[in-house]
Amino acid sequence: MNKFIILYLTAFSLIFVSCKEAKPRSVSSFNEGWTFQQADFTEASSIDFNDDEWRKLDLPHDWSIEGEFSEDHPAGSGGGALPGGIGWYRKTFHIDRKLEDKKVFIDFDGVYMNSEVWINGHYLGKRPFGYISFRYDLTPYLYFGKENTIAVRVDNSLQPNSRWYSGSGIYRNVWLTVVNPLYVDLWGTFVTTPEVNEESAIVNVDTRLKNETGEDILFKLRTTVIDDAGKIIASTESEEQIKAGLTGDVSQNLNLNNPESWTIDRPYLYSVESEVVVNGKIIDNYTTPLGVRSFSFDPVKGFFLNGEATKIKGVCMHHDLGYLGAAVNKRAIERQLEILKEMGVNGIRTAHNPPAPELLELCDKMGFIVMNETFDIWRKKMTEYDYSLHFNEWHERDLTDHILRDRNHPSVFMWSIANEVMEQWTHAEMDTIDLKMANILLNLQRNDMDQSALDEGLSVNSMLTQKLTGIVKSLDPTRPVTAGNNETNPWNHLLLADTLDIIGINYHLEDFDSVKARYTEKPFIATETTSALATRGYYRMPSDSAYIWPVRWDIPFYDSTLSCSSYDNSHVPWGSTHEETWRKVKNNDYVSGMYIWTGFDYLGEPTPFWFPARSSYFGIVDLAGFPKDAYYFYKSEWTDETMLHVFPHWNWEPGQDIDIWAYYNNADEAELFLNDVSQGIRSKNDNSFHVSWRLTFEPGTIKVVTRKSGKDVLTKEIHSAGMPYQIRLTPDRSIINNDGVDLSFVSVEVLDKNGNLCPNADNFIHFELSGNGKIAGVDNGNPVSLESFKSPQRKAFYGKCLVVIQSGKENETLRLKAFSDNLKSSEVSIMVNNM
Repeated sequence: MNKFIILYLTAFSLIFVSCKEAKPRSVSSFNEGWTFQQADFTEASSIDFNDDEWRKLDLPHDWSIEGEFSEDHPAGSGGGALPGGIGWYRKTFHIDRKLEDKKVFIDFDGVYMNSEVWINGHYLGKRPFGYISFRYDLTPYLYFGKENTIAVRVDNSLQPNSRWYSGSGIYRNVWLTVVNPLYVDLWGTFVTTPEVNEESAIVNVDTRLKNETGEDILFKLRTTVIDDAGKIIASTESEEQIKAGLTGDVSQNLNLNNPESWTIDRPYLYSVESEVVVNGKIIDNYTTPLGVRSFSFDPVKGFFLNGEATKIKGVCMHHDLGYLGAAVNKRAIERQLEILKEMGVNGIRTAHNPPAPELLELCDKMGFIVMNETFDIWRKKMTEYDYSLHFNEWHERDLTDHILRDRNHPSVFMWSIANEVMEQWTHAEMDTIDLKMANILLNLQRNDMDQSALDEGLSVNSMLTQKLTGIVKSLDPTRPVTAGNNETNPWNHLLLADTLDIIGINYHLEDFDSVKARYTEKPFIATETTSALATRGYYRMPSDSAYIWPVRWDIPFYDSTLSCSSYDNSHVPWGSTHEETWRKVKNNDYVSGMYIWTGFDYLGEPTPFWFPARSSYFGIVDLAGFPKDAYYFYKSEWTDETMLHVFPHWNWEPGQDIDIWAYYNNADEAELFLNDVSQGIRSKNDNSFHVSWRLTFEPGTIKVVTRKSGKDVLTKEIHSAGMPYQIRLTPDRSIINNDGVDLSFVSVEVLDKNGNLCPNADNFIHFELSGNGKIAGVDNGNPVSLESFKSPQRKAFYGKCLVVIQSGKENETLRLKAFSDNLKSSEVSIMVNNM
C-alpha cells in the first residue's frame, strides 16, 4: 500500500491531523510525538493521565536495546542478556472536524509483546503475538475537532519467552489510515497471475470492499496495471453493489501483452491501482505490487523460476538489526540485503516469524526468494513464557492475518508454518489422541479434513499440521507450504500429516538422500543448514582440525577465548561446515536450495557459549555488518564476479606455523609468495572450494596470484602491519535524506602509518557529531562485548568498529570526528538534504 501523506503539524506534543489529502485514501506515518515510560501504571490509559514527565520519543522504539547487559536479566544470554519489562506509550493528537464522515484506523506493523490499546479511555483490544500486524478502528471513539489520546501498554515482563533477542516496545512503524466509508478492506486485494508466458499474462485481482455508509451503494471498481515508468498498460472496470453494513468481493481479470518478468537479477515491478468510483468521483484508491513470474518445485530437478532451473542460495535472518535492536529502520534492512546480494544470496527465510513489511518491500525490489515463516512455537513450549501460552486462542487469527498481509509480495515463494516445533514428536502426556481435542480441530478446519481422519488414527499433532496447512491454502492456493523439520525419521507427525507441499529439513545432511527416497513425489528443500561458527578476525590452527562445539546442545561448554575460528573448521554438532553443506546442495538437483543459518549474526542465542557472550556466532556477516571469511567462499561460488580472497592477516609471532587459505574463482590455479619467494602453486578440484598453504611466519608480505591459461587474473597482497597510528572513516553513503530516519553507516578502521589495517587493534575510539543528526548506534561485531550500543564510543575489534549516523530534518552537513589516545584522529562529512 502506498503511503500517501496526510498533513500534520507538530507543536509541543500535539499532532494535528488535517483533511487536506492528495487522494481519497491517506496513509500517514503516526510515529512522531509519543511519550514513553518503562513502568506500569493503573491509570495510564485514561485521557486525563498526566504524562508530562515521561520521555518524548518517536517510533519505532525498542527499549530493551537501551538497557545494560546482565546475566541476571530473566531473558538470559539466549534472549540477548538485555532487559524486558512493561512499558507505556501515549500520544495526543488533533483530528480535523471535517473528517467526521471518514473512517479512521490505526495500523500497527508490530508490537512486542502482549500489546493493549486504548483511545480516549476506550479499550480497543489486545494482541499477544509480538510479530503480527494489526488494525483498530478509532472512528467511534474520536473527538473530531478536539484533542484525542491514544495509549498503548506493552508487556514483555514474563521471560524467557523467546529463544533469541526479541526487543520490547512498539518496534515497528505505526500508520494512521483515513478512508471514506466505502473502501477496500485491510489487506483487501489478492493479485495473482494464473497464466504466464513470454507473450502474455493473465492478471486476476480479487478485491474485498466494505460498505459502512449506512445505505446500499452502487459503485464502479476500476483496476489498472501500471508499469515502472507510470504508464497504464491494462485497465478494467465493473459496476458493483454492496448492501449497507456488508462486505463484498469482486473478481476481475486483465491481460498483459509481452509482460516484463520478475527475476532475481531484474525484479521488474508493476503496480495494480484499485479505484472505487461513486457518481463519477473516486472515493477510494488502493495500490498492490505485482511481479509477473512463474515458478515450480520439481521433486527431481528442484526449483524453476520462469522456466529456468534456479538453485535457491538463501540465508535465514532474525528480525533484529544489531546495534539498533529490534527497532525497524528501512535503510538498515536495505544495507543488510545489499551486503547479502553482493555475496550472491538470492533467498531469505524470515526466521522464525512474520517479518517487518519493509523487508518484503525491499525483497520485491531487490530480487530475493522469500520463505515466509509464521511460527516457531505451537502448543508445546520451548521457553517458559513463549507463544505456546497463546497458541490455542490466537493461532488461527495470527496465521490468517500473516497470509493476508503478505500474499501479494512477488518475492514470497513459499510459506512455512513451523520451525522445529515440538509437535514433531510424541509425548504421552500431550499426544494421546483426545477425541474432544480432535473434534475441536475438526470443527475449526477449513475444508481440509473430515471425520475420516480420526479413523486413520492421525495424532493431534498431524491433525494440527493439516489444519494450519489448510488455513494457508484457503487464503493462498498459489504457493506451496512447508515447515522446518529437524526430525527426519518417518514418525515425525508433521510429515505424517502428508499435507506439506515441500519436504523441508533442517540440518541432517546425512539423511537428505534417505528422506528424499521416502518422499519421492514431493519436492525437497534444506530449510535450515550449516550452523558454522566464527568470530571475525580470530583463527584457530591447525586449520584442518575440526572444532565441533558444544559437545551436545544441553551440556554447558566453555573455552577461555570465547571465540570461534574463522577458518571453516568450527560448527555445532547438529550442523556442518559451509563447504560440505554447499557441496551436498550443489551436487544434488533434487535439493531445491538451502537457507543457511544465518546470514548475519544476531542478538541472543550465543551458541556455543553463555554469558558474557550475548550474540550469535553463526552469521556469515558479523553483527556490525563486516563480512567474515566464509562470505568470500560463497561469493566465489555464488557469483560470476571474478574474485580472490586471502586470509588470515600477516601479523603473528616469529616461527609460528600459519595456515593461509584462498577462495577464488574464474582461474585455474593460485600461487603464494612470501616476501617474493614462491611457496607453491595450488589448484582446486571438482570437489574442493579453497586452496591452502602452511607457512612459518616471518614479517613482510604474502601475495597470492591467480591465473587462467597461464595468464594472471588477480593479485592480492597482505602486509605485516606496524603499530596502530591512525583512524580511517568510510561512510557507506555520504549523502542521506533529511527525513529524520535515514542512516549512514561509517566503518572505522585502525591503520598503521602505511595505511595497513592493524588486525589486532582494540583501541578505544570516541565519536563526536556536529549538526542536527545523531549517533544511532555503535558496534564492533564482538559477541562478548558488554559495551552499550548507544554510547558515543567503542573499542575496535580486530581493527574495526562501526558508528551509525541518523539524519535530522534540516538540510545541512554533519561532521563526524573519531579520536583515540595515541592515534591520529579522523573526520568525515555527511550531507543531509531532500533526496
